[in-house]
Amino acid sequence: MEVLIKNQQNLYQLSEESIKSTAYTLLEALGKTGAELSLLIVDDGQIAQINKTYLDRTGPTNVIAFPMGDDGFAGIRAELLGDVVISVETAGREASDAGYSMEERFTELLIHGILHLLGYDHETNEQDAEQMNQRSEELMHCLKARKEQ
Repeated sequence: MEVLIKNQQNLYQLSEESIKSTAYTLLEALGKTGAELSLLIVDDGQIAQINKTYLDRTGPTNVIAFPMGDDGFAGIRAELLGDVVISVETAGREASDAGYSMEERFTELLIHGILHLLGYDHETNEQDAEQMNQRSEELMHCLKARKEQ
């Protein structure tokens, strides 16, 4: 298992070690112990640019996932899941609005992004949306249980 992190924002102090540990736990729980994952951490301006360039959508969003299993990339390196991009600026705003920490929201978005890499699509498939929500809750529970050990 390998998790590559590139932190291109300076709004929040984040522990790459903690993020990697969380990602490893998630990948293990998902049965992806041989997987590779790239995580890009940005601010709203950067994610808005990525959103426009690659998805032709305007404005910032909280998370974008680029699965490498799509479009013929799976044959290159089957263990490479893909890239997850998270805006900590949006995560911080959403966390504040919901009344909890940016770190907890960041973890939710990491889970969400990884599930997208695994093929879940809540935007066009209602059944996937339900399964994605259920799987997200299970993974959050798994992380909380791991922290309590």
